[in-house]
Amino acid sequence: MKKTITTIAVTSLLAASAISFQASATEGLSANVAATNNYLWRGLEQTGGDAAVSGGIDYASDSGFYTGTWVSNAWGGTELDLYAGFGADINESMSYDVGFIYFAYPDADDADFSEIYGSFTFTGLTVGVAILASASLDDIDAGDSIYVNADYALALGNEAEVNFHLGNYSGDFSTDSTDFGVSISKDNFTFGVSKTDYDDGGSSDDVKFYVGYSVDIDL
Repeated sequence: MKKTITTIAVTSLLAASAISFQASATEGLSANVAATNNYLWRGLEQTGGDAAVSGGIDYASDSGFYTGTWVSNAWGGTELDLYAGFGADINESMSYDVGFIYFAYPDADDADFSEIYGSFTFTGLTVGVAILASASLDDIDAGDSIYVNADYALALGNEAEVNFHLGNYSGDFSTDSTDFGVSISKDNFTFGVSKTDYDDGGSSDDVKFYVGYSVDIDL
């Protein structure tokens, strides 16, 4: 499954592309709320194609440290994410982000897991990696899954932005799949198209369309 601090519901909930929390974070306490017709994570539906409503609270300091929590409906229950990390600009063109995220599913047994992640951004290109740190299942060890991604953001006129995404999820605790997509965002709205090659015998590998709206609030 989430997540940029001030656009967490768009970049992670909706596009489910890179984990890059710090990139647009503002110092202090903030909140976010969002809604989408289809919650996608790494190209896969998390609500069976139904709508999702989410919200979160984040804290970021001028040192680059950030932490927060985010909640959404998922898999017929609730998903609760807890995360913390550090991100900073190297210069005007380059930045980095590293952190830890815990995915909790209070309504499901043996579903919780956590990852460590890192990303590097150069102008509009972001490359990232997320590695499994722990899982509730007894036969799963740290490092048993890796997700790598590349995203390119292209600014358009009138404050619109197009994002191109490519990701690959591999390992014992994964879907062994590649997902790709494109989205356009403007005025807190995001519309996107996503596709994965994961085939579970159903509609998982069909082209998915989604639209979402998010609001960020300084506290």
